[in-house]
Parts: sequence; C-alpha cells; structure tokens
Amino acid sequence: MTDPIDFSQCERLPSRAYNGANGKKIAVRYDGDVWLVKFPPSAAEKPTALSYTNSCLSEHIASSIANMIGLKAHETRLGTFTNGKTKVVCGCRDFTAGGKMLYDFCSIKNTVIDSETGGTGTELDDVLETIDLQAFVDPVSLKAHFWDMFVVDALLGNFDRHNGNWGFLVDPATNKAEIAPAFDFGSCLLPQADDEVMRRVINDKAERDARIYNFPASALKESGKKIGYVDFFRRHADDLLAPSLARIAPRIDLAAIGSFIDGVPFLSDLQRTFYKVYLTARYEALLMQQKDGINLP
Repeated sequence: MTDPIDFSQCERLPSRAYNGANGKKIAVRYDGDVWLVKFPPSAAEKPTALSYTNSCLSEHIASSIANMIGLKAHETRLGTFTNGKTKVVCGCRDFTAGGKMLYDFCSIKNTVIDSETGGTGTELDDVLETIDLQAFVDPVSLKAHFWDMFVVDALLGNFDRHNGNWGFLVDPATNKAEIAPAFDFGSCLLPQADDEVMRRVINDKAERDARIYNFPASALKESGKKIGYVDFFRRHADDLLAPSLARIAPRIDLAAIGSFIDGVPFLSDLQRTFYKVYLTARYEALLMQQKDGINLP
C-alpha cells in the first residue's frame, strides 16, 4: 500500500489555477514537482452526491487502472488535506508544469472552421470528423488514442468524457504538439454510490446489470442520444473498436487490478469488494470475447 500524502504540509502555489466543475483545486509542490490537488465536491456544490469522498477515490483508482492497461493517463496519489477538518483528496501530477500548454479538444474543435457545430458538441460523427481535420497531431494516432480512451472509459463506467477533459500539450517554445495524458476520471466507478448502493450492486445481479446495461452511458452521442457502452460494443467490436480492443483487452489482468485495489488507502472492505465486483462485471459484459491473454481472478 502506498502511503497517502498530507498535501496540507506542502508548499501552496497560488500562481497556478485550474478550471473544472467538480470540486475545488489547488496547486502544491510535492517532492520537487507541481501537483494539482482535487477536493471532493461539497454538498453545496453537488447536492445530489451521496458520498463526497468517492470522486477523489474514483479519480485515483480509475486513472491508475487506465495506466495499468496501457492508456497513458496522468499520475495520481491519494492523500489528505486539513483546513479546519481533514478531507481525502486526490493529487494529480501537473503534466503542464514544464511550460507546456494544455489545449482541450473543445478548443481544438473550434479551430476546424468546416465543422457545423461548436467545440462542445459531442456527436460521434462530428468528433471523428474533427479528429481527421485538425492539424495539431497526426490524425491516425489521435483516432487510435480516442478509441483506446473510449474502451478504457467503457470498462471504468465513465459518464463524463466530454470535449473539455482530453486534448493536447503544446510546447510554446517549439510550437510542437502531442497528445496529452488522459485525465479527469472522477466520474468513473459509480462515484455517487453509498454503502447501500454498493451492497445492492455486490449482491443483486439485477441491480448490478442495471448499472452496466442501462447506465452510465458515454457522454458521446449518436443522433442526439448518449451512447450506451454495451450496445455500442455489440455493434462495433469488429470495426470501429477492433484495433483498440486488440491493444487494450490483452493487457487487462483483473487479478492484478484486484491486488492494486487491495492496496488503495482509505477504502473500507465493502468498497474494495464493490470495485472488484463492478469492474469484473463490466469486463464480462464488454470484453469477455477478447479474453485471450487476460487473467481472470
């Protein structure tokens, strides 16, 4: 188990600020590097949230699993921050700290003047067209990254991968661009599930299936309707998703993922069981047909 970090003991960096809607964010210096520290949404910010700590747990667990199975994602660490009361927070190493600038896909989409929709539009056909027409990075590599990210988000149950939380890094000194590490995984792994919901998901197949086959859906849309992951996999496992499935599926080792979850700090036994049961169920629904080379627990 990796020891959690007390981020409240780190140097604050008030000259750096971060946008985003889910919870407060500050910059600190830890072990010589700049880290973004994400706080859980408060009840006032997210009145429907059932557990304010889960988004930070989801951020760390999901991004760590993404890295484990071959999607380049940001590095995260769990920790605490004390300011009157102590909260569980997620630290994310700032991948722009070396002077590179982050351009999200929304801003890049706005540069494609032939597109009929704005940067925030998430119609799949329009997103794919923008990938082909943008001039920042090689379109073939970007499309591969996009579908790899989609496959990983499907496994993790991400319902909020919109155009503002993935994109590119640009070095202003050289004007060269590269694909940024995937980030913002706080909407994965049912972050609003409280203990009662977790028990139902673990013990009741119908409750579990509802959270796989019915929701959460992707933020991407087809004809104005959010894409259901399982349905999309059934329709496109042999064409659009095939190259990414061939890359990602053989790297998924659920036993190794389970061992990782066992070492995550701050989790109760119920939470550890819930994450392992939920991930196994999503894997079986989405990726079982790609099981060659995968070690099941």
